[in-house]
Amino acid sequence: MLSASTTLERLSEWYLRHCNGDWEHGFGFSISTLDNPGASIKIDLEDTELHKIPFEEIKQDRDSEDHWLVCRRTETVFEAYGAATRFEDMLKIFLDWADAHRTI
Repeated sequence: MLSASTTLERLSEWYLRHCNGDWEHGFGFSISTLDNPGASIKIDLEDTELHKIPFEEIKQDRDSEDHWLVCRRTETVFEAYGAATRFEDMLKIFLDWADAHRTI
């Protein structure tokens, strides 16, 4: 197991824990940019320990152009959208939630 210290190392560790020769062929995560400007993160929860774990939606600074974020989950995907300045915050919110429910 990696000793994760940065946010990207933590995300890599989470991803690698779920790669089992099958999961990574149909699931994973994506990071995109938004045109307002901002960032979008989508992480598949299907076949992970988080699949049935509730996540309370987070909305912060919705009226701010450069500090807003929204994190939520659908039935099978964690979604985060936010200002470009909040990219790392969005990842940390997911990773802190994932670490709190880690079983593998």
